[in-house]
Amino acid sequence: MQRLLQRVSDSRYVLCTIMLLSTFVVWECPACLADELSPEMSKWGQLYAKDILPIIQSRCIDCHSGKDADGEFDLSRFTSGDVAAKAGDVWERVARRIRQNEMPPEGSPGLTDPQKGAFYGWLDSRPDQDLCNQLASDETQAWYRGHVMSRRLTRTEYRNAIRDLVGLELKPDELPPSDGAGGEGFDTVGDSLFTSPIHLEAYLVAADRIIETALPDKQESASTEVVNARALILSGMDEKNDPKSDVELREAAKHCIERFARRAWRRPVAEEELERLLTIYDAAFTRGHAFVSALREPLKAVLISPHFLFVVESEPAGGGVQRITAHQLATRLALLIWSSIPDQHLLELADEEKLFDEIVLRQEVRRMLVDPKAVALGENFGLQWLGLREFGNGPRPDEEVFPQFGDALAADMLEEAILTVANVFREDEPLTRLVDAQYIYANARLAEYYGLSISDGAGWQRVELPNRQRGGVMTMASVLTSASYPRRTSPVLRGRWILEEVLGSRVPPPPPNVPALEESHEEGKNLTLRERLEVHRQKAECASCHNRMDPLGFGLENFDGIGRWRESDNGQPIDAAGKLPSGDQFSGPEELKTVILKRSGEFQKHFVRKLIGFAYGRKLNKFDNCVVDHCLKTLKENDLKAAVLIEEIALSFPFQHRYFKSDK
Repeated sequence: MQRLLQRVSDSRYVLCTIMLLSTFVVWECPACLADELSPEMSKWGQLYAKDILPIIQSRCIDCHSGKDADGEFDLSRFTSGDVAAKAGDVWERVARRIRQNEMPPEGSPGLTDPQKGAFYGWLDSRPDQDLCNQLASDETQAWYRGHVMSRRLTRTEYRNAIRDLVGLELKPDELPPSDGAGGEGFDTVGDSLFTSPIHLEAYLVAADRIIETALPDKQESASTEVVNARALILSGMDEKNDPKSDVELREAAKHCIERFARRAWRRPVAEEELERLLTIYDAAFTRGHAFVSALREPLKAVLISPHFLFVVESEPAGGGVQRITAHQLATRLALLIWSSIPDQHLLELADEEKLFDEIVLRQEVRRMLVDPKAVALGENFGLQWLGLREFGNGPRPDEEVFPQFGDALAADMLEEAILTVANVFREDEPLTRLVDAQYIYANARLAEYYGLSISDGAGWQRVELPNRQRGGVMTMASVLTSASYPRRTSPVLRGRWILEEVLGSRVPPPPPNVPALEESHEEGKNLTLRERLEVHRQKAECASCHNRMDPLGFGLENFDGIGRWRESDNGQPIDAAGKLPSGDQFSGPEELKTVILKRSGEFQKHFVRKLIGFAYGRKLNKFDNCVVDHCLKTLKENDLKAAVLIEEIALSFPFQHRYFKSDK
């Protein structure tokens, strides 16, 4: 508390120190004052004159003016915004010293909170800053709330990591609870990933069951899946011919444990860590357990260790912005592309410190995207971006109106969404294929549902389309169903979904006391849905949003409440025409997609921000705008091919660096 009061109590020396250092810099480089200011810097200087100069004049000038100024620094020369704006990068160095409490000295009076807020706000708003190679931190942002915390694996990451480690899938009821979202709308954000007793219980049960299943005492009657899992864990061992002395068995156990823990913990295992795990093996073996039975115990310990369950990036001495280690980079890369742990090849590159080489890193991204595990980009990132993660588990279409909708169909709809997003990256397609494509992904059941013809019983495949009625995320049945009401379509929900999830335009909630659409009608008239919406838009408080949303939604009216194509509704022909405030007109999904592609820049920027937010595991800030702009520029130079976007994110400064809180 005393330290806090001390921080708040200092004012005169805060601003005076800034002005003193600025004076020194200006004196050292008088030519700087002659440079012409850009319009942005000139405006920044005007803010100084308006908001900051009055504080200096009232709190600092008495002591720091004229040739007899305290410390021989004359602050009276800083009477205009131009002089302050031309002081150069000294402002960042001064701000750093102030925010680290190195200035002012003890015993000086303090600024009021509004004065400090005005001063910090002015510093943070300086244009022409080099933000591309910086991170938000205590040193660079007055509002910074602390370092990006270490986090646990998400539910999806945990499931995939167990699969890749052991070779067996966890049962749905063995998984920990679903995770909440934060940041840019994803569950990879540390401060939204709480660890409850329910999680701990799930981890214990899952570790016990999966290891017991993979390493049974006898494998004569084991399934092929279990035999393969056993071989994966006991890699390199010949159980039938290897010598079986206790010493040799212990060496074999040590090899298995070290290899398993290295994969699970995503880094080399320290000798003392390995010895602690071997102690568990020794205790079980001493109690009379057979080799495999004794080996199961330390492997379970590996799976319930924080080194496995948490994405731990240990804090180096001194804190501040530092580059993460090669093994931490390997982990970030695997979580981004596979939502899982690094494989052996990735870990070996980390061992050799080769991952920071740009050419090597780009090659690894391409290799990882080709791997079938990269479908996780659709399952994890894609479903969260599209708002479909809980599709099929929440409100469902009314069985009376849509008896065709069931669990199997819902699963097919979801799989289409996963493959649509994942394969844009895996096949290096242009990002705009997510808006409009001449193909879909379907199996025999979904193809029949869409009225397409492929072989009976056919598995998932790319299906070319005869027209553009479908193709892209807006016309997927999963999206159309989730953006409908249980008994009917909703142009409002569908239009809002396009604005927010495709174009990245925020739609505010409706004003209070506005009746629901079903309650909005004209007495004595049986209005159609379009007519009821027209009445709704006549209200001034509703028109500004509905004029943007409703026409987009009407462009999808040829699809019913569960995404089937239709030409009429209740005997009336479908009217899928729409006109936007911009003047753009369209009718039906094909023309709608053409209009959306005219706004491709909005879609690209929104999508890039979403993917960066997913990769960084936090909400984006002004320091990330450089990464967004660079990614957009690189996409344009590469015909919008999606794979290069993953490369640029992996190479970006924030992906390879982290701010660590100082322990001082």
